[in-house]
Amino acid sequence: MSGFVHLHLHSEYSLLDGAFRIADIPKAAKSLGQSAVALTDHGNMYGAVEFYNACKKEGVKPIIGCEVYVAPASRFDRPARGERAYNHMILLCMNDTGYRNLIFLVSKGFTEGFYMRPRIDLELLSQHSEGLICLSACMVGYIPQAILRGDLDGAVEYAQKLDGLFGRGR
Repeated sequence: MSGFVHLHLHSEYSLLDGAFRIADIPKAAKSLGQSAVALTDHGNMYGAVEFYNACKKEGVKPIIGCEVYVAPASRFDRPARGERAYNHMILLCMNDTGYRNLIFLVSKGFTEGFYMRPRIDLELLSQHSEGLICLSACMVGYIPQAILRGDLDGAVEYAQKLDGLFGRGR
């Protein structure tokens, strides 16, 4: 599996979703011939420092990230039961600026946007996207959900919005 880099991976800090122990992630990546691996726990960065140190110990490049929850409109909104309260989005750090921005975003998700989950919104992302790479996430991401609804135009429109917000190729 040389050349492959896992960019969406949960650890024990993603409750009820992640099964990997932090210390085992870089060992597994190394045993598969992978030179880098990302950690993208759900809504938090609790394992970031431990993951970074474990990767360095194994000689595997750590990619710090998070699968954030994005409110459909404002992080301050509290939708009624049955309405979508969030979509998933993967954010990966490119550099120190990205790491600082991701810490800020995740913190704001807890302190300002918490409603069932620590949520952020596109307004925050537009102000703190420098140094970050955005991926469309899992099936609960906005783009996959739009595709599943048959709304291909909506998926393309959102992807273009993110392309403008993060910059071409990020």
